[in-house]
Amino acid sequence: MRKIIILLALLFLIMMDQLSKFWIVDHLTIGEIQQFFPPIFSLTYVRNYGAAFSILQNQQWFFFLITLAVIGGAVYYLIKYLKASVWLLTALILIIAGGLGNFIDRIRLGYVVDMIHLDFMDFAIFNLADAYLSIGVVILIIVFWKEEKDGSYH
Repeated sequence: MRKIIILLALLFLIMMDQLSKFWIVDHLTIGEIQQFFPPIFSLTYVRNYGAAFSILQNQQWFFFLITLAVIGGAVYYLIKYLKASVWLLTALILIIAGGLGNFIDRIRLGYVVDMIHLDFMDFAIFNLADAYLSIGVVILIIVFWKEEKDGSYH
């Protein structure tokens, strides 16, 4: 049952990421800003040919290799620790879904569609997959820190 829930969660997260990107591409022109939830965030369609914060522009093979390594490692740990805490599983699911969401863009389009612009601070424009990855990594760090502190490792 746990495997089915994990698979459904992965599919749902990837679907939400891809649907949000399809909607942005269909409804906004590149660079267009649309108020969405002022003053928290707006939608701005940009194409990202690099990594986070647009670093390493046009290094597609590098991103393919890194993405495959990260997703492969996360899938390995997800399978190995299938009975682990819900927090570890959540972190791994978010990392896998985020990696796959952006990987799909890179394969399909040659770039990643970004659209979420935080209005209250100067921050890079990002997408749901980026948010999944970031939140997943934060949860993973907390889980590892707590497990190290408690002396347990899964």
